[in-house]
Amino acid sequence: MALEILPDAKSLRSGRRERALAQMEAHDIDILVLGRQANVRYVTGAPQLWVAGTRPFGPICEVIRSTGEIHLNSTWDEGIPDEISHDHLYGLAWNPMTLIDVLKALPGAATVRRVGTDSLTPTFAQLLPMAFPNAELVDAEPALRAARRVKTDDEIAMLRGALGVAERAMEVGHAALAPGSTEQSLTGVMMEAMAAGGVTTPATQDGAWITPKDHSWRRGAIDGRVREGDLVALTAGALADGYVGEVGRTWPVGDVPGSDALFRRSAELCERLFAACTPGAAGSDLLAAYEAAGEALPATPVAHGLGLGFDPPVISADLPVTSGEERLEPGMVLAVTGYVWEPGVGAVFSRDAVLVGETGPEVLTPSPTWARSAVQIS
Repeated sequence: MALEILPDAKSLRSGRRERALAQMEAHDIDILVLGRQANVRYVTGAPQLWVAGTRPFGPICEVIRSTGEIHLNSTWDEGIPDEISHDHLYGLAWNPMTLIDVLKALPGAATVRRVGTDSLTPTFAQLLPMAFPNAELVDAEPALRAARRVKTDDEIAMLRGALGVAERAMEVGHAALAPGSTEQSLTGVMMEAMAAGGVTTPATQDGAWITPKDHSWRRGAIDGRVREGDLVALTAGALADGYVGEVGRTWPVGDVPGSDALFRRSAELCERLFAACTPGAAGSDLLAAYEAAGEALPATPVAHGLGLGFDPPVISADLPVTSGEERLEPGMVLAVTGYVWEPGVGAVFSRDAVLVGETGPEVLTPSPTWARSAVQIS
């Protein structure tokens, strides 16, 4: 295993940067000031420190549209791409005025008309006009979402790698699934498997869930211990080289009366969900797939984008308007969730990564599901 910190591959970072610059042009943004870690990595290709939760906004990276120059907050050269020269790096500072002085020195800072940020705090809302006295501050998130929603071929290759790690972890979790095992122990073996695959940052906190028999959406066992007759959902999420791969499957423990019909319903639902992942389709078509299959919509989003972190779109019953306005495009990669529940039996949960291809959907997660002749769709 290499110990040296390396930037993302040149073709990967240049492809993403071209998309970001194109969106700066489309949204008429002269300078981009970024603070969110995923956005910073998207335009720079430099590995960033990932932290749990959120952090206050700070100017970590700046992109100059007219020249394509990038200025980056970093105290070292390791992992910095060659095209970001040493004199374009600036160090950490507790005093925000020190950072404002850095921004004042950017090419064109005194004369640019529009500066976009991906987030903002009250402090920097007051300070940024000092660095850009003639500029209008605008929300750059729409531009960044437009850039990130469609993946380059290199990004799809990165996602395949992250998904492979997640699938391997889920296989290990499945092998450890037995009466007496616990949700915590199963999560632990999956995280251990991801670490063995070179990924020490999981994308999700919980990896195992005993599905409930008496309620459509909550934990099925207070003590988290697996018992004969349970349906147990396993989900693995790997954050590999900045990209998130997610996969989920449900497995019966011993004989689970009524589960054959439930798995058959799940397979039918997933076929409908995958079929809805076509270019030009509305995001609400994935919600309609549940209705067509006669299944209740789940408490979680039915689909969300995969990429550098949590990408657009988000398709959810709680967002009916935006889901209806969303149109799927070739190159989008979605984490698609299937969920069916039956009282007294439990639930079948699945999560698959689906690439919206030019001619139709491609499922990127070939992990097997629970299968027997009784649950095959005729």
